[in-house]
Order: sequence, then C-alpha cells, then structure tokens
Amino acid sequence: MRTVLCFGDSNTHGQIPGRGPLDRFGRDVRWPGVMAGALGPGWYVIEEGLSGRTTVRDDPIEGNHKNGRRYLTPCLQSHSPIDVVILMLGTNDLKRRFFQTAPEVAMGIGCLIYDIKELSPGPGGHVPEILVVAPPPMLDDLHEWSGVFEGAPETSRRLALEFEIQADSKEVHFFDAASVCACDPADGFHLSEKAHRDLGLALAAEVAGIGWAD
Repeated sequence: MRTVLCFGDSNTHGQIPGRGPLDRFGRDVRWPGVMAGALGPGWYVIEEGLSGRTTVRDDPIEGNHKNGRRYLTPCLQSHSPIDVVILMLGTNDLKRRFFQTAPEVAMGIGCLIYDIKELSPGPGGHVPEILVVAPPPMLDDLHEWSGVFEGAPETSRRLALEFEIQADSKEVHFFDAASVCACDPADGFHLSEKAHRDLGLALAAEVAGIGWAD
C-alpha cells in the first residue's frame, strides 16, 4: 500500500465557502477523500489541512502554529514512510499583514520542498515523490475578507507560474489547480463541493500517473 500525505490549508481541510473554519464538507467530499476513492484500496491518503496555514510564516494574529514549516517535519516523521507528499499552500501568505510577492510565496514552497528532501521520509529512507499544487486564483470580490487580503487577488494570479518555476528547479511535480477548478463566489477563495471533486479526481490521476517502480 502506498501512502499520500496532503499538506495544505483550509482548502485541504474542506472549509465550506462563506462559512466559518469549523464548517467543513464531509470526508468523502473533500478533495483528499475524493482522491482516495479514485485511487482505490491500494492507497492510504492522509489529510493534513489547517485553516490559516502559511508556507513558512509565523502569524502574529492567528498564532505561530499556522506556520506550515513548523509542523511539516513532525508531520512527516509521524506518518512515514510516505510515498507522495502533496503541498497545496500559498493563499494565506497573501494576507496583507505578510505583504509577500508571488516569488516570495513560491520561495516558501521551495523551503518546504527542501525540508522534505532533507528528511527523506520515503520508503527505505528515500525522498518521496513531491507534488506542488498551485491554488486557484482568488476572485476579486472577497466579501468581508477584502481587508485581510487587500491586493491578494492580483498576486494570486501569478502564483501558478512562480510555483511551477520552483517545482521545475527542484525537480518535483507540479499541478495548477486552476486548470480544473475555481474559487467559489460565496467568499472568493474557498472551494465548492464540485471544485473539491474535480480537483480530487485530477490529483488522483496525477499521482497514479507517476512512474512507479514495481
């Protein structure tokens, strides 16, 4: 059985658009659950989604535990051996208080890739396959979140290119979520039930398509 770790933020946690962080879609609706169903019984899919999680940045308001880099290493050690790590982060780095450009957010993803490779939590102590997923761009109307994410929609539209550059330079896999889904108009940055399904099925195909050795 192969193990997939899905490391992300509220869009991995399954937060319902326009609702609070405790309002989640069901396990079989969230994209990791959809992916697990599509991959079948030979795969074990682990959800590690946290609302507000950043790539490498301590949050002065929500807490330092929202820094993805702080939790990634113990998470990898807890679940190892891991065959595939999927990283889907970056949206929260665009909050006005962090004032990050798209290349800087991508550098945060690069740091996480580096940490995974350094730890080598794959079978036999090898580096697992790493799949970087660029979140779909935010919509212009973010409702009550517009102040928190001031200027973020425009920057979010540049994330995919910068993430792909990081993935290519570090020789890992890349997928642009915008190729199969978009954010929901209810709040402008979370995924609908249909978006979760479309993304889960697409990522299942990406993971299954990796050139696995027997």
